[in-house]
Amino acid sequence: MGLKEKILEDMKAAMKSQEADRLSAIRFLQSAVKNREIELRPNAIDDQEIIGVIKKLAKQRKDSIEQFEKAGRTDLADKEKFELTVLEGYLPSQMSSEQVTKIVEEVIAALGANSMKQMGAVIKEVQARTSGSADNKLISEVVKARLQG
Repeated sequence: MGLKEKILEDMKAAMKSQEADRLSAIRFLQSAVKNREIELRPNAIDDQEIIGVIKKLAKQRKDSIEQFEKAGRTDLADKEKFELTVLEGYLPSQMSSEQVTKIVEEVIAALGANSMKQMGAVIKEVQARTSGSADNKLISEVVKARLQG
């Protein structure tokens, strides 16, 4: 079952069990996926594109949580945290820092990268190899540290 079908099944399950908050979060995700699908026409949307949409929404939630907590709005922060946990349920499990470092070192060796000028190429290749299961911020930090040191 693809990610799109899983989201649809979860939405139906949330309707049947009358979980309003979960249903709302899944409907928002479904809407974002549908918008991305429209942008990609005539090409079909694949799981990698859907993961990209989920990561974007998760990042927005994290930013919102931070802003709401600064403003002392714990009620809104809690709602965003719940939506974030729902979204993270669809993401592949994240790689550890050690796993990312190993892949970065392999890519640097394969590309023969030795300066910060090649950082973009290294990051792009690492992202391709990890296929959504590594945090982009972590990848960037590890690549920067390896190319500087």
